[in-house]
Amino acid sequence: MRPVQLHLVRHGQSTWNVEGRLQGQTAHPDLTDLGHEQARTAAATLAARIDGSVEVLTSDLQRARSTADRIASTLGVEATNDPDLREQALGHLEGRLTADLQPEPTPDGQHVSEVAWGGGESLRDVHERLAAPIQRARDTAYEHVVWVTHGDTMRVALARLAGRTHREVAWDPIPNGAIVTVELDRP
Repeated sequence: MRPVQLHLVRHGQSTWNVEGRLQGQTAHPDLTDLGHEQARTAAATLAARIDGSVEVLTSDLQRARSTADRIASTLGVEATNDPDLREQALGHLEGRLTADLQPEPTPDGQHVSEVAWGGGESLRDVHERLAAPIQRARDTAYEHVVWVTHGDTMRVALARLAGRTHREVAWDPIPNGAIVTVELDRP
């Protein structure tokens, strides 16, 4: 049986991306005009890459859902919400302007990836949360799985897929609308 092609897509630009606000799991920021164009471009790119059965799963946050709906429509399928694909929760920091944030020290004895900033989730929490959807992707009957998700969640997923821990997440830029495809061996 052929490996599963997992296509990770970062949602299109949101209104809060433009404003420089921390979004976390805040549900309501939607896409800008550029974000809608990025969703159309991602949809066209995936339509050219995908040559078999496909499932589209998305974070249920509006910016991801809007991106996923465009992709799913182009591929002729429905998008299904998967809360495991949500962005890292940032608690009381959500909605704050990044320019207004002051650096906080990492508590003694903790790695920065193990701190639940703002009372939300740590990167370790996100890393653990992604175990289930990665396993479901490996177990699927589909040839292609599309995840529409968020920047930090994508970085953590790519680390986990590469066998790296939450402490080894690469912080390379992932632009809005970016697609990264990973081949998953089936069990």
